[in-house]
Amino acid sequence: MSAPDSIQIEALDERALSRRRRRFRAEAASELELIPNEWRELLARWVKRGGNSRWDTLLKDAGTTNLALADTLREWLLRQGWAIVIEEREHGEWWPRSVELRNLPQLRAALGISDKEQDALRWQAIREALARNCDDNLIPALLALDELPVHRALARHDLIAALQRWQEAQRCGTRRDFALLARGDTKGLSESEWNWLEQTLDLAEFRIERHTPLLLISAPLTLRLPHGQLDLASCADFAALTPATVQDVTAVAGTLSRWILVENRTSFERVARQREADVGVLWLPGFPPGWWHSAVGQLLALAPAPALIACDPDPAGIAIALQAAEVWRERNLAWQPWKMATSDLAALRVRKPLSDVDRHQLTVMRQENTLSAPLLELLEWMLAHNEKGEQEGFL
Repeated sequence: MSAPDSIQIEALDERALSRRRRRFRAEAASELELIPNEWRELLARWVKRGGNSRWDTLLKDAGTTNLALADTLREWLLRQGWAIVIEEREHGEWWPRSVELRNLPQLRAALGISDKEQDALRWQAIREALARNCDDNLIPALLALDELPVHRALARHDLIAALQRWQEAQRCGTRRDFALLARGDTKGLSESEWNWLEQTLDLAEFRIERHTPLLLISAPLTLRLPHGQLDLASCADFAALTPATVQDVTAVAGTLSRWILVENRTSFERVARQREADVGVLWLPGFPPGWWHSAVGQLLALAPAPALIACDPDPAGIAIALQAAEVWRERNLAWQPWKMATSDLAALRVRKPLSDVDRHQLTVMRQENTLSAPLLELLEWMLAHNEKGEQEGFL
């Protein structure tokens, strides 16, 4: 039978006087009209429960102060075709026992609530597109997305696409520069998103720094720029130059007998203050990022000189020295390790044991057979004594 308001009623038992029934509108709704905010908020809580819930549970979502609101919303959803209500007769009255929401995908979309099945299909399509266009150095981030819940992977996949665009454009800059490109807002990435990116990738390799990176330098040189010049020799200890400043240098006055590169920051400052008059000293910020490679390359083009490279006497230090030396090798300039001898390491009062990763890294380096004699000697000493050190202890 059908009620005057087009609500249909179906008995759910075969008794002459039914005790359970289903009420619903024959035609399900397909478009959610504008409703009061308090209705919308409560309806969103109901939808998130999955769409088929006991009425007592839905009442708890409303709270004791909004029981009348819950009754009104239930009946409105019924009349509009958004809900099916199961009722039971008690003491001559019909009482709601459960509510089944209809056309959940449309209802979720109207309320801005994600649908798990649709999200999974959408993520699969996006994942395939990312994999087709993703550079090798972005693969770790793509694999890390696979480990996240689908809704979070969907929220973060645009960062991988943005990194791809950043890389293709050969951009370099700060976190805010990248956030502006990725989200159109310099503060568009949350702290958790930055933490996830840092744990997944070496952002320095993508030329993304927390702040504008600085090249620390001490040298008897005068740098000529389009709008003036910088006399580095006038600095009491060292100067800090942005990559953009270095790239604008058009000429250099002064000559050097050699460049000295120092990895440890404290050691760099000591060497910079005590440098000989014809020596240039550069800080090597760990594994050299792209901006450092470009800036130092610009200096070498204008002030070429051989290099001494001082890094920690440990496996990473050897790898860092080799990477920094590439700038000199590309220009056919000589280089050699400095303060990385076995005697420097052996003389340290405090040394640390090698980790499993350290030993593996040294073994790979030994097999590659590309080290100079001093670095190979250092490698063999570390393996034989199972120890490594830090240059701050002697430089």
